[in-house]
Amino acid sequence: MSAPQAHWLPDGRRLHLHHGPIDLILEAWGTPEARAAAYAAAHARFLTLLAELTAELRHLRSPAPHAFAGPVAQAMHAAVAPFRPAFITPMAAVAGAVADEILAGMTRAAPLARAYVNNGGDIALHLAPGETLTAAGPATRTCIAYADPVRGIATSGWRGRSFSLGIADAVTVLARTAAEADAAATMIANEVDLPGHPAVARAPADSLQHDTDLGARLVTVAVAPLAPADIARALDRGRAAAESLVTRGLVTAVALLLQGEVRTTGPLPLTTRETEIAHA
Repeated sequence: MSAPQAHWLPDGRRLHLHHGPIDLILEAWGTPEARAAAYAAAHARFLTLLAELTAELRHLRSPAPHAFAGPVAQAMHAAVAPFRPAFITPMAAVAGAVADEILAGMTRAAPLARAYVNNGGDIALHLAPGETLTAAGPATRTCIAYADPVRGIATSGWRGRSFSLGIADAVTVLARTAAEADAAATMIANEVDLPGHPAVARAPADSLQHDTDLGARLVTVAVAPLAPADIARALDRGRAAAESLVTRGLVTAVALLLQGEVRTTGPLPLTTRETEIAHA
């Protein structure tokens, strides 16, 4: 595996950190001294993070509860616990938990007005009193304020970096932490589905990636164009799962996207918009 890499993006404001499967873009707002301290803290924490996760990887890939040693592994374990006894492993929250950990290092190092850590689309946010941040996902846009109970955003779906048991193009979740959003997005995306439908092609996860935590479970590899009624049926399944999590207080808002159709739920407004990804 290559050594950890760090470099500034062309705008000179965002730092890119890359090591193995971890690929982060982060940005901080504050005084020059505060920003410098935050970026230095992020880089220092990043250097040790992958080794810590690798040391506990065998248990992180298992659905069985375990007493983890590292803080990121512990956060992953806590984020997936509310979904048991359904099948889920701590790996469902890895991207969000990593983003949370790096952001925590930044905010401990310096007082910041705003900051975010984007780990491949799973995002941890920091807002000081009076601050807001506008976040845009695959199908929606929302403005998050300091008073809102949201500090994490995550997106899952069969077109993403990870495997999905469902057929959602994207499910975006807003929650208290990025780890919690990550786990919830995984589970909701699994529910956007049409079991047995001939338009959906699936394959055993371990035939596509030998070390996957999903084993031989069938994951989606292609979805042909669906009839409007089928799209609605799949999205309604997913929205029902999302509404249950909102009711339980596990997530704040959810947007579900399938073949151009969008459903949203939750008290925080999600404005439907053209498909794009941007953060400002």
